[in-house]
Amino acid sequence: MGVQYTQFNEVNMNDIDAVVVGSGFAGGVVARELAERAGKRVLIIEKRPHIGGNMYDEKDEAGILVHKYGPHIFHSNDKRAFDYARRFSGFLGYQHRVLADWYGTYMPVPFNKNSMEIAFGEEKAAHYIEKLIDTFGDECKVTINELREQDDPELAEIADFVYKNVFLYYTQKQWGLTPEEVDPSVTARVPVFISRDNRYFQDAYQGMPVFGYTKLFEEMLDHENIQVCLNTEAESVFELEFESEAEDAPLSAIKLHGKKFEGPIVYTGPLDELFLARFGRLPYRSLDFVYETFDKEHVLPCGTVNFTVTEDYTRITEFKYLTGQKSDKTTIMKEYSRAYEDPNTQTPYYAILSDENRVHYERYRALTAKLPNFYPLGRLAEYRYYNMDKIISLALELSDKLVEE
Repeated sequence: MGVQYTQFNEVNMNDIDAVVVGSGFAGGVVARELAERAGKRVLIIEKRPHIGGNMYDEKDEAGILVHKYGPHIFHSNDKRAFDYARRFSGFLGYQHRVLADWYGTYMPVPFNKNSMEIAFGEEKAAHYIEKLIDTFGDECKVTINELREQDDPELAEIADFVYKNVFLYYTQKQWGLTPEEVDPSVTARVPVFISRDNRYFQDAYQGMPVFGYTKLFEEMLDHENIQVCLNTEAESVFELEFESEAEDAPLSAIKLHGKKFEGPIVYTGPLDELFLARFGRLPYRSLDFVYETFDKEHVLPCGTVNFTVTEDYTRITEFKYLTGQKSDKTTIMKEYSRAYEDPNTQTPYYAILSDENRVHYERYRALTAKLPNFYPLGRLAEYRYYNMDKIISLALELSDKLVEE
C-alpha cells in the first residue's frame, strides 16, 4: 500500500482519532502503535517535505546513501527498542569506530589503552595502564574527574592529556564555549576506557538499517489507519485557545479545521515554536554540513574522525563505512557547529541545558499542563537529549498508556 500522503485542507477531522506532530521515531512509533494496536485513525503533521525526522537519508548524485541531518548509528541495551526497530528493517551488524585526529595522528576515541600507547609511547603507557588497572580494575570506564581525584600525579597527567587533546577544543567548537564556560558536569562524563576495545559504543545491540532509515520509516508508516501531511507546520494549522488573554494563560483547547480536537495530540516539535516564541526562543545548537565526493573507495580509515585539536569543523563522517555500500566513489560530510538563530533556515539539534534554560522551557510547558490530551514527546518537545533507542522506548511507553486508556 505504501505511506498515505494527503493535504491538510483535504483532511476530514471527523475521520481522525489521534494527531501526531512529527514523523521521526517519537511520532512514528506512536502513530504506528495507535493505528495497529488501538485501531485509531491517525493524522501525522510533518513540517518537512519528507518523513523520518533527523534520521532521514537519501542517495546523493554519486549514488551514495547519506544522512541529511548528520550520522545516526543505532545502539542500545534495550532489547524491546531494538526489536521494535527490526520489525521494519533488517539490520547490518555495524560497529561504530571513531578516531581522533591528533595533529595528523589517529588515536581511538574514547581514549583507551591503544590511545595511551600512541600518546605516551609503549613503555610509559604500559606503566600507566598497569596503574589504572590496579586503581580501577580492567575493562572499565573512568572519568577525567575520577582520575583527578586520585592522589597520584601520573593519573592526573592522563586526565590532563585527555582534557586538553581530546575534550577541550572539540567541546568549545561543539557548544561555542570558552574553557571557563565548560560546565564541570560535562567534563565529568568524558571517559578513559581501560580496554583495547576500539568501538565507540559497547551496547549489546548495534547496527544500521539494511536499506537505510527512510525505508524503515516508510515501512513503519505503511498502515491503512495512518495519513501523513508533509510541508505542514503545526503552528499554522493548530488553532490555540487559552483560558484568558494573559501571557501565561494555559491552553484550554486545540482546534483543527475549526473543530475542538479531543483525541490524543502527541507533539514532538519544539514547544516554543508552537507558541510562536512568545517568551523568546529556547537556546539550541545547530549544525551545518558540507559534503564532498571522491573518485576512490575510501578517504578515511573509519566511519568518523573527530578533529579535537585542529580545524574549525568538529568531525568528518564517511557514510560507506556505516551503510556497507560498495562503490568506487565515496562521500564524506564535514560537520560545523553553529548557534541556532534562524528557525527558517536552521535546524535545532542540541538543547543547551542549564538551570536558566530549563526554567525557560518549563514556562512553555506550563501552557500545556492543563490540556489533558496533549503529550509532548522527544528531544525538542521535552528540551532534553535522547538517543534513538530511548526515544523508541519512551514512545512505546506512551503508546502503552494511550492504548490502555
